[in-house]
Amino acid sequence: MTTSRRSLLRALALLPLAGCATTERPAERVTSAPPSTTRPPERDEHLLGLEQKFDARLGVYAVGAGPAITHRADERFAFCSTFKGLATAAVLSRNPMAHLDTIIKYTQADLMKSSTITKDHVATGMTLRDLCDAAVRYSDGTAGNLLLRDVGGPAELTAYLRGLGDEVTRMDRIEPDLTSAIPGDARDTTTPRAIGAVYQRIVLGDALPGDKRDVLRDLMERTVTGAKRIRAGVPRGWRVADKTGTGDYGTANDIAVVWPPNAAPLTIAIMSSRSTVDAKYDEALIAEAAAYVVRTLT
Repeated sequence: MTTSRRSLLRALALLPLAGCATTERPAERVTSAPPSTTRPPERDEHLLGLEQKFDARLGVYAVGAGPAITHRADERFAFCSTFKGLATAAVLSRNPMAHLDTIIKYTQADLMKSSTITKDHVATGMTLRDLCDAAVRYSDGTAGNLLLRDVGGPAELTAYLRGLGDEVTRMDRIEPDLTSAIPGDARDTTTPRAIGAVYQRIVLGDALPGDKRDVLRDLMERTVTGAKRIRAGVPRGWRVADKTGTGDYGTANDIAVVWPPNAAPLTIAIMSSRSTVDAKYDEALIAEAAAYVVRTLT
């Protein structure tokens, strides 16, 4: 009994030392978003107020060096033209840089209302490099479809995203059908958390080699469609790389990486929709949400 008592006391004496032992682990990067069913609903009081002000549903996922801001971050929204940055990343990832010089031919039948750049080049076709430019910077619908065609179609883009760890985003159709944004329709949808995380990987992370990442980042920094969205909520002089998306049911989205001066970059995904098919979108909602996120995170 004396031996057992001494053994017990010796074991108890070691417990504080064991509790203080730590094993260092490398920092982990956000690489994917879990399915929306794994997280409880998250609401932010200020963003709830913006929903009431603009009579819209708003989804936000924003993160910098610290805790994220989340609001309906795991609810599905139609991604609309935000897929074009992802399609560009897939083209870059799956091919050598020389592939960008490939000329892609198309016809008048491929054009649509949003074909602001491709409509002028039907006779000659366009290089993949120029199609990436048209799709990301000008949100040209035909250019986006041709990038999808190059990677093998919507299912192949979904497969590319699965390879990046995104188990949520799903691509089902092409332009203009994917902009229907019908409430409750899971086709061509994502969540703010999922699409924010995947853009973080392709713009800031290691999903693309440095030279290819620079191509995508440059296009997103020079986009012309987002002046009244996240860019409007960010202080003048900050770098912004973004991709917008717009559709029916008042859908207005913007996914961005923002570089504050002397601070870690922010990844901001803001998505919104309204209740009726012909509802007008309001870019001021995106701008005000972005301004709040920037104030809070910096």
